[in-house]
Amino acid sequence: MTEHVGIAGIGTYLPGRYLSAEDLQRLTTIPANILVEKFGLIGKYVPSDVDTTSFMGIMAAKEAIKDSQIDPSEIDVVIWNGAQHKDYPCWLASTKVAHEIGAKNAWAFDMEAMCGSMIVGLQVARSLMLSEKNVECVLLVSGYRNVDLVNHSYKHTSFMLDIGASGSAVVLKKNLGKNVLLGVSSIVDGSFAEDCVVPVGGTKRWPVKPHDLENYYFQIPDPEGFKARLNEVTLKNFYYVIDDALRKSNLTRKDISYLAILHFKRSAHLEVLKELGLRQDQTTYLEKYGHMGQNDQIFSIKEGILNAKIKDGDIVVLVGAGVGWTWNAAVVRWGNLREPVSW
Repeated sequence: MTEHVGIAGIGTYLPGRYLSAEDLQRLTTIPANILVEKFGLIGKYVPSDVDTTSFMGIMAAKEAIKDSQIDPSEIDVVIWNGAQHKDYPCWLASTKVAHEIGAKNAWAFDMEAMCGSMIVGLQVARSLMLSEKNVECVLLVSGYRNVDLVNHSYKHTSFMLDIGASGSAVVLKKNLGKNVLLGVSSIVDGSFAEDCVVPVGGTKRWPVKPHDLENYYFQIPDPEGFKARLNEVTLKNFYYVIDDALRKSNLTRKDISYLAILHFKRSAHLEVLKELGLRQDQTTYLEKYGHMGQNDQIFSIKEGILNAKIKDGDIVVLVGAGVGWTWNAAVVRWGNLREPVSW
C-alpha cells in the first residue's frame, strides 16, 4: 500500500457569546433581513473574556484528540495554523498548545496562510510526515478571532461583517487507512498584498503612537479599485484550485460528493454550487456561524458528518481563501481506504 496520511479526528470550539443578525443590525445599521438574505448571516460567535486565540485552539485540540482516540503523548508535531492575531505579539501559540494538551513528546511550530491556513497546513503536515520517518502523528490546531480587527461601522470592509471566532483542530496519522488526504492546490496573487491591511501596529508604522489604536482594524486604501480587481479573479481562482486539487487526485468535478467551503455571501455560494454542478445538500452553508477563517472547512465537515451528508467513500473537497490573497483547495477520500493512493 502506498504511504499516505489520513484524518484520524477533528475537533471544534465555539465561544459563549453570539451576535444575531438583529444584534449586528444595531452595530452596522444594515437591516437584519439584508444580513440574512444577502450576507448569508443569521449570526456569528464572538469571543468572551476567556476566549484567547490559543484557548480556542486548545479546546478544539482536546476534542480532536478525543475523537481520534489517541493519547497526547503519541503526537510527534504540533502545528499552529491559526490566526496571527494571537494572545501576544511575536509569540508561538504551538508550544503553548503542546504544553496544555500534554503532547510531551512533540516539537512544534507556527505557520500562517491567513484563511487558507487549514488547507496549507494539511499539505505541510503531509509533506513532513511522508519525508520524516519518525513523524507518525501531527496535530493541526487553529484559533481565530480576527473579528477583533473588524470595525463594523467601516463600510469598505462590509464583506468582513460575517467574521466571527472559533477554534478547530485535526489529528493526522501516517498510513491510517481511512479519510485519506489526496490532492492539494494553492495559488496566490501578491498584487493584493497591501490592499486590505491593519495599517498600524506593524513595523511599517513603528513605534506605535497613542492615536494608532483608533485605526487598529482592517482598512482598504482603494475600495473601488480593490473590489473591481478582486471580482475579476476570485471565482476563477477558486475554480482553478478546485480543479487542480481534483486533477492531482485523479478525479474530476463529477466525483465531488461534498463541498466544505468557506462562508461568503449567499449569491457567491450558490454560484459556486451551480458552476460545480452540486446540489445544496452536498454542502453546508455556514449561515449560523459566519466566516471563521481557516476553521470553516472543519466546521463544514463536522456538520456534514452529523447530518449524514458525508458518507463512507465520499470525495470531500475543502475550499478556502485568505486576504493577501490566497486561494486553496484539498481533496479527501472519506471513509476506509479502498484503492491505492496517488496524487
